[in-house]
Amino acid sequence: MIKESIKRKFIITTFALLVFLMTLSFPKNEPENSFVSVHYESDNTSPIYLLNHAEYVSRTSMHIEGESIEEEAKNILSILTIGEKYANYIPTLFEPIIPKGTKIISMDLQDTTLKINFSKELLNIPKNMEEKLIECIVYSLTEIKGVKGIIIYVDGKLLETIPNTTYKLPPLLTRNIGVNKIYDIESVKNVTKTTMYYIAKEQDTSYFVPVTILENNDKNKVEIIIEHLKSLPNEKTNLMSYLNASTELSNYEILESQVLLSFSNLLYEGLASKDLLEEVKYSISLSIEDSLNVENVIFLNN
Repeated sequence: MIKESIKRKFIITTFALLVFLMTLSFPKNEPENSFVSVHYESDNTSPIYLLNHAEYVSRTSMHIEGESIEEEAKNILSILTIGEKYANYIPTLFEPIIPKGTKIISMDLQDTTLKINFSKELLNIPKNMEEKLIECIVYSLTEIKGVKGIIIYVDGKLLETIPNTTYKLPPLLTRNIGVNKIYDIESVKNVTKTTMYYIAKEQDTSYFVPVTILENNDKNKVEIIIEHLKSLPNEKTNLMSYLNASTELSNYEILESQVLLSFSNLLYEGLASKDLLEEVKYSISLSIEDSLNVENVIFLNN
């Protein structure tokens, strides 16, 4: 019996080995396109929007704790507030914007909308900083997974205008409000609002600055983004884009939650390092995700 059992095991093992070797002999069909999906932050940091020295609302990353959405939101708002406990942790290139002494009276999350009731000190914002205040709050908080819109109250009253101005605000604030806006409008027809992420560099540190351009343009937003990133937003800025001016978008497809992009090889031309190539991809991805409200951008390698 023992000999028969050993013999049977030997036959089964030999047969399995033969099947495995036969599978190795068949050629594998490689896909025509490979793809690259882009990620921006490490696992222990989250994006936040602060002012840089040129007073642009700028995107940087910090370690932000929070076991719930509300707790994470409160920590973000504390970082954004002048003179709060996290001030020493803010990177030296950036500054908080919420006026000193501003407190959160209450906070309530309903579905994907975060309702925040601030104390009256929120209105002590310097002139010309009022709109940037709203942009920093909205863009920072909507980076939290599960938050898509913000409703702001001051001492229990809905904030209906940009602080200390007569400019109306929508009741629900989303990223659709734009950021660091540039107006290039000649007509009220075919007005498109598109946000591009340009690169700023200070003290050997690179980071992204979003710029929303309002213009008369009837092209698809993917095409608008690529065209704008091949140049600069205006001549008076120190913002940069490393996207080659000769780059051509070969094809693109807009799906429900992602966008597929295919470029000519000129996307890589003139980029001396892998870091520069990654910055170009980040810039394109962030711009498309913001402007088209998708979760992911995939670069196809032809």
